[in-house]
Amino acid sequence: MLRFAGGEVRAFEELYRRHELRVWRYLQRNLGNRAISDELTQDVWFAVARAASGYRPSARFTTWLLTLAHNRLVDAFRAARHHERPAGAAGSDPLSLIEQLAGDSRAEPPERAQSQQHAAALLAAIGQLPPEQRQAFLLHAEGELTLEEVARVTNTNFETAKSRLRYARSKLRQLLQEYA
Repeated sequence: MLRFAGGEVRAFEELYRRHELRVWRYLQRNLGNRAISDELTQDVWFAVARAASGYRPSARFTTWLLTLAHNRLVDAFRAARHHERPAGAAGSDPLSLIEQLAGDSRAEPPERAQSQQHAAALLAAIGQLPPEQRQAFLLHAEGELTLEEVARVTNTNFETAKSRLRYARSKLRQLLQEYA
């Protein structure tokens, strides 16, 4: 990011290549709406470009980037006039996500079918989590953020982030018992 702020355009391309899918998946798995996720992802990257000159590395770039994505997500929830998932949320466009989660396309058809079934169940279970738990879980699992970073992104304290993640995991275990 500092290289991009210094005028190196290829540095932005590298950042985008490394992190674009992570941002999109975080938004998609919270919203479940491809069009809105695409739009918000684009907004995040415009914000990155606009903020380049003032960027100061006070945390990992990924933490800063997912904070931007989280803020766009919160704005989308507010625009929907409530802090619930918008209509069609989490799981309404499962095919591409199931393919991502299903893994190796070289696997035999029965294994692929089972993987897709497990992926669909996981996505459905994630969609059943309360928004705060879902966000904490996805920031940790998808964003690969530490609990401290999750707390920072969600503007909560460490213990709140830890509790949300613990409750999310517990609920997911409960919802996915038959797949264990």
